[in-house]
Amino acid sequence: MSDQNVRNAGFTSSGIKGGSIASSIMSHEAKSSGGGVRSGGATSTLQGMGAKGSTHSSGFTSSGISSGSQASRMMSQEARSHGGGTPRGGTTSTVQSV
Repeated sequence: MSDQNVRNAGFTSSGIKGGSIASSIMSHEAKSSGGGVRSGGATSTLQGMGAKGSTHSSGFTSSGISSGSQASRMMSQEARSHGGGTPRGGTTSTVQSV
């Protein structure tokens, strides 16, 4: 994953770009959680990366998640909270797919 992909999706240093993939992700996440976007979810994680330009250094790469990285810790925590697997459409899979 590259910083450019995250920016192209609409996660920018000045916020989420209207009409973008990012705004669609945010809207879907807000609707599914009763109106808000949770801290640590896909939207907040990607927006933080877009604002900092830190996608690759976090461990999300084009060849997968780097061992021992922030991304691998996120994936592990998400898997534990879902009984052993990372859910489709969850934070880890959404961030990795971008």
